[in-house]
Amino acid sequence: MHKSIEPFGKDICVLEMDDTDTEKKLPFYADGFAGIIYSKSANPFYQQPKGKKLPGFYLYGQTVEPITLDVTGAFKLILIRLYPFAVRILLGVDPKVLKDDCYDLRLVENVDTKHTLEKLEQLDDWDDIIEVIADYFNELLKNASINPDYRIKLAINLILKTNGTISIKEVRDKLCVTERTLERHFLKEIGVTAKQFAKIIQFRSAIKQMTETDYVNLTEIGYDNRFADQSHFIRSFKRYTGKTPKEFLQQVSP
Repeated sequence: MHKSIEPFGKDICVLEMDDTDTEKKLPFYADGFAGIIYSKSANPFYQQPKGKKLPGFYLYGQTVEPITLDVTGAFKLILIRLYPFAVRILLGVDPKVLKDDCYDLRLVENVDTKHTLEKLEQLDDWDDIIEVIADYFNELLKNASINPDYRIKLAINLILKTNGTISIKEVRDKLCVTERTLERHFLKEIGVTAKQFAKIIQFRSAIKQMTETDYVNLTEIGYDNRFADQSHFIRSFKRYTGKTPKEFLQQVSP
């Protein structure tokens, strides 16, 4: 991770396809993080099921509903996953507006995004692309005027550390805030409530366990991630992927 991005970014993912005719559907599921995407392609990307044509450089917010990014032909795409609090700090954008949506970075005021895009379009090497985006982060930081709510940062850390299994009451007790205060501030800073965020992180922990282990026992995964019962696990999984855990495994299995 580049040092300019590290305070706000969790990780970086790069994708590339050279086939000029193939249609590709990139699935995106709820994971609790926002992000910045830069893409270069012969044909535009579309967010489905909305059918929304996407710009080449944009910020996306909390993904709750399952979506795909569809493109035909060759492309390069870099995704920088941002910690949830970064949206308001870096861009001053209302996270609630960005839920299941994106924001064209060309609309950002006081930063020359057009110049950044001109430089990016001349590059093909991933390291060079990341360097230019890191410079863009520095420009955003110069104009940042919003300080993060330390209580929300602490709440996020508690939820992430426990993979979403901590009770919201326990979070409130540690922060010494009321339920109404926590939910109101969390929604303002992150775009979803603390309860929603915890459920997303719990789901994400389960899906990670399912896709990164050779032996998959769905009952054990539901138990390990402290779902109340198997029915609760299935309902949560279907909420965020549109599929049951079994259907999802059949789709991703070779």
